[in-house]
Amino acid sequence: MYIDIVPNRTSPPAILLRESAREGGRVVKRTIANLSSLTIEQAEAIRLVLKGHKVGPVEHALELHRSRAHGHVELVARMMTRLGFPRLLATKPCRERDLVCAMIAERIVAPRSKLATSTGWLDTTAAELFGVEDASLDELYGALDWLLERQPAIEKKLVRRHLDSGSLVLFDLSSSYYEGRTCPLARRGYSRDGKKGTRQINFGLLTDRDGRPLAVSVFPGNTSDVHTLMPQIERITGDFGLDEITVVGDRGMLTSKHIEALASRQGIHWVGALKSGSIQTLISSDALQLELFDERNLFEFEDDTFPGQRLIACRNPRLAERRARKRQSLLDATCEALQRVEASVESGRLRTAAEIGLAVGKVVNARKVAKHFVLDIAEGHFAFRVDDDAVAAEAALDGIYVVRTDLPAETLSAEDAVRTYKRLTKVERDFRSMKTEDLRVRPIFHRTEERVRAHFALCMLAAYVQWHLKDALKPLTFTDEEQADQPDPVEPARRSESADAKAATRETDDGLPITSFRTLLTHLGTRTRNLCSHPTLGATAPRFAIDSTPTPRQQRALDLVASYKL
Repeated sequence: MYIDIVPNRTSPPAILLRESAREGGRVVKRTIANLSSLTIEQAEAIRLVLKGHKVGPVEHALELHRSRAHGHVELVARMMTRLGFPRLLATKPCRERDLVCAMIAERIVAPRSKLATSTGWLDTTAAELFGVEDASLDELYGALDWLLERQPAIEKKLVRRHLDSGSLVLFDLSSSYYEGRTCPLARRGYSRDGKKGTRQINFGLLTDRDGRPLAVSVFPGNTSDVHTLMPQIERITGDFGLDEITVVGDRGMLTSKHIEALASRQGIHWVGALKSGSIQTLISSDALQLELFDERNLFEFEDDTFPGQRLIACRNPRLAERRARKRQSLLDATCEALQRVEASVESGRLRTAAEIGLAVGKVVNARKVAKHFVLDIAEGHFAFRVDDDAVAAEAALDGIYVVRTDLPAETLSAEDAVRTYKRLTKVERDFRSMKTEDLRVRPIFHRTEERVRAHFALCMLAAYVQWHLKDALKPLTFTDEEQADQPDPVEPARRSESADAKAATRETDDGLPITSFRTLLTHLGTRTRNLCSHPTLGATAPRFAIDSTPTPRQQRALDLVASYKL
């Protein structure tokens, strides 16, 4: 007897129990029973029994001892292998190298403190894949110390891999708040995270033109932007051995003082921008003629105040509209608050000039619009009005910025100079990635300066691996795969038609879901590695691992990494 499954065109298949016999010279089939009410799985089980196999409950075949998240760690490990990452850390295999690789993989899939890593990373296969399942917390800290010693050599390798003479180099500074009081790097300074009252640690990120992280420098929290650029130039020309580069920095980084210093260094070029005060001076002196924006949104001009520099003025109407709306909303909110103060003075709740001045100061400083108000404060008296002239003077600058560079037009056109300056957004994107849920560089808990520096080095290397992962997985995420330079560099960047199609359908051409990178990584983490044994062999049965079958989306992600071109 045997099971015969007969397909039907418009109905479920017929499941028949049959037997066959030979009558004369031919084989005759006879149907014994119609089993179409059974499921295909039940029919297959009966088929195995008829073939002589022993069939029993699944738990009698295998005993599952443990399941661990595996898919996301496997993907990161494959990308690290693809990048030659272990040899980047150290040419010869060693325990410290394996520990650092495992910590980087964990930071990408589940960023947390080193203590939480040491106790929780056995829930994934990270420790197993890198052979450090028995690692202790002290070993992790020892690996951080080893990484800090090797950081200069590692960054040299990265620079040699991705930069050469004449390359475009992006550099910017950010900060992260510090939990504790022991690290000498933690100082009172400007918080770019908006965490007032906390000590800060500043860090500068050096990237290539595409925003690929290559090096990180750590500074005390009270270090200003202007004191971080020249040390980076020394590293680039001295430690990294690049004799000709173009540095791109923001208006707070590339100051006139720095530009004068860079002018004396042969082979070092720069692209930056003017501060608003300098732009206002150019407008007042009629060097920058705003009526030229009536014909175009970009033009180049010169001024004796900036000798040897090309100035490219740009005006973005959309940016001007946003700034005008925001300023008006701040003025309206401040006027409402000042009217409440005025009412308090009239009712006698505020009497002295000191009391009135304190209340008014809190209001106008809260939204930083004091320069737009004319205030009249006296004993028992308060009045105010909006300074229309001050508002108009600021509004004249809405949407206007001036890019400057020392590169000649033959080397860098005015349009390309603007595009080059806008590349700083790639560094800002790296900062967001490092500081938020992606890599979670903040808050910082390490107590010593060396450990804090090693922590930033670890996060930078994790950002390097993650940059390539995001690049490889573009077909499965909302990232624009065809993004290119816009014909008009002043206009906001626009997505390609393929990116709009992905956003609209939320599916790939072959029907796979489109998600964010982090959501895709979470989905990969649902692929497990299962530790099993044969229960019939008893307690001494050998245990073996079985990986769950990848879903089509998981398999596509693995294939994209396997075929990724560096």
